[in-house]
Amino acid sequence: MKKSRGLSFLALVALVLLAPMIGHAEGGTDLSEGQTIYVPAYSHIYVGNRENPFLLTVTLSIRNIDTKHPVTITAADYYDTKGKRIRKYLEQPVSLGPLESIRYVVPQKDKSGGSGANFIVEWTSTKAVNPLFVETIMIGAESQQGISFTSSGKAISTEN
Repeated sequence: MKKSRGLSFLALVALVLLAPMIGHAEGGTDLSEGQTIYVPAYSHIYVGNRENPFLLTVTLSIRNIDTKHPVTITAADYYDTKGKRIRKYLEQPVSLGPLESIRYVVPQKDKSGGSGANFIVEWTSTKAVNPLFVETIMIGAESQQGISFTSSGKAISTEN
């Protein structure tokens, strides 16, 4: 009888530990049929005591990390520090196949976004898929000094 209770207890523990994994995507994240994603971007950062702007090229990278299903990008909009939309990168929706990527670039000389710029990316899918991997890559070089860093997107709304 003790052995039976012990096995039942182990089965219960295993179920509790494994239950959160049910209904999750390949990488352990929740599946989604669409999201709105906020992505920080920095068209410049400040250097030194005088807050001299150091201009940066910004690349918005949008990656469909689902291995089986396409997604549709419905918006990729660039906003300035004050939250005003300054550029729409899409005139019509763009489809990304499994593991396909797309990128949009803000040139280094473009300071319109400011140090608090951001992108809003919206996407949809006809099936529940792994959420997109969206990030910005900032890079700049001046004289013999260079800098590069990334910022990850954060879902601010999700369709399940």
